[in-house]
Amino acid sequence: MAHLKIKSADEMRRIVEQLKAENKTVALANGCFDIIHGGHVSYLRGAAETGDTLIVALNSDVSVRGLKGEGRPILPEVERAEILAAFEMVDYVVLFDEPSVDALLEKLLPDVHAKGTDYTSDSVPERATNDRLGIRTAIVGAPKQNATRGIISRIQNEK
Repeated sequence: MAHLKIKSADEMRRIVEQLKAENKTVALANGCFDIIHGGHVSYLRGAAETGDTLIVALNSDVSVRGLKGEGRPILPEVERAEILAAFEMVDYVVLFDEPSVDALLEKLLPDVHAKGTDYTSDSVPERATNDRLGIRTAIVGAPKQNATRGIISRIQNEK
C-alpha cells in the first residue's frame, strides 16, 4: 500500500543508513507537489534515474503556506504525500516543515539531491549545504513548461 512509503524523518534516516550499508545510491528530490502535472512526473522520473532509491521530501502545509502564501496548498499534505507515494518511481516520501530542505539533507545525507530544470547547479538554494556535505546536485527532468501557479491562474480565469 502506498502509505507504507510515507516515513518520518527519523525513520527515513535509519532507512538511508541501511541502504548505504548495502551500497545503494540514495537520491532525494523535493518540492510542494501541490497539483501534480507533467513537469512533476518528468522531474520525478529524472530524479529516480540518479539513484537506486528515490526519496521525495515534501513541503508540509505549513511550509507551502510560508512559501506560496495564503490559499496554498490546494491539496493537504496527507493527500499530496499519498499521491506521490502512489508513483512507482518514488520509494519513500518524507514531509518537512522548513522553507528549504537543508536540514533534511543534513539529517539524511543522500548521495544525490535532484532539482528540476527551473534551477541550474549554481541557483539551487541548497547548493552550499550539498557542497559542504558532499551531496551531488543533479538537474533533472524536461524543461519547465508548467507551474502550479499557472495552472491555478488558468482555472480561476475560466470561472
